[in-house]
Amino acid sequence: MAHILIADDDELIAELASQVLIDAGHACGWVTSSEDAWKLVNQRRPDILLLDQDMPGMSGVTLLRKLRQSATFYDLPVVMFTAMCGAEDESQAIYAGAQDFVRKPFDPRSLTSRVQRVLSKTRDRPQHTDLKTYLARSSGLLNEPEPRQRRFI
Repeated sequence: MAHILIADDDELIAELASQVLIDAGHACGWVTSSEDAWKLVNQRRPDILLLDQDMPGMSGVTLLRKLRQSATFYDLPVVMFTAMCGAEDESQAIYAGAQDFVRKPFDPRSLTSRVQRVLSKTRDRPQHTDLKTYLARSSGLLNEPEPRQRRFI
């Protein structure tokens, strides 16, 4: 079971996607703005974030860039979740650091399989460490062993 956060300004879509992922065995919640998503991510790190690309206020791409520049959330798996339909939009999301891209309206099976694929890629990675610790460990300045278990609760 993974903890999933959905950030989408369309409450109906967010609720439907949340229910699909809950039915697939995950813990899932949703918010309607990037600002609320940022607050929640800082309170409790989800295992994956489904992020609408085009929201009022701070866009999903802006939040994604903010996450990638953060020493704490640089490695948070993000799937862009959008109704925009163009190769440029997908390229922009992947370039900004998204692991995958789901178009709305979505097929429930496709959504769950894409989320599972992203989760399976991160499952064997070591548990999250902040960027400073990761860099110190990689450069040999920190000799403590790297934790090997992911935190799926």
